[in-house]
Amino acid sequence: DPARPPRVPTDAHVRPLRGAGPVPLLQDARPGPLEPEREPSRHEVGDVGTDAPSTTMTRAAFEALVREAMRAIPRQFRDRMKNVEIVVEESPSPALLAEMGHEPGDTLFGLYHGTPLTERGWAHGNALPDRIVLYQRPLEAECEDEDELFEEVCLTLIHEAGHYFGLSEEEIDEAEEIWWNSSEDPEDEPGGDRT
Repeated sequence: DPARPPRVPTDAHVRPLRGAGPVPLLQDARPGPLEPEREPSRHEVGDVGTDAPSTTMTRAAFEALVREAMRAIPRQFRDRMKNVEIVVEESPSPALLAEMGHEPGDTLFGLYHGTPLTERGWAHGNALPDRIVLYQRPLEAECEDEDELFEEVCLTLIHEAGHYFGLSEEEIDEAEEIWWNSSEDPEDEPGGDRT
């Protein structure tokens, strides 16, 4: 039986985290204390419009799209991500946006919370999972249809995974560009076939 963290009810199911297993997707995640340490980039920031979102989904449908997007991002990213949770939240809080210095009307698509692999010391083990938070409503508001939403979720996942790996913004942009252009047939959509 895995160790039970404090504040977890004794009747709650707790499963152990294993090295190369699938990246868990949390449902109904509660935001924790946020301590951003960097400026977000173009795949993390969007403008909040006054119009209703172009694409809206239920939370379950959005989480299914995120699981599908996880299978579409580069294999070298998803296979090497360990002890990372993918969390879906509605929108970033006004306090988080203010803390990050965003102008009114700006929002985030995603945010990495944790210690990048390149900054970890020998004593980093036995830590809580890092988190990649995807913000459903801003992503939906930016996209006109489900295919565009899928692509933006893929790009956001690649971007935030890049921060997990400790990549520079230039290296992350290059990884996004490689993914975008990965289709062998120019008529295909970026990122490969979704079927």
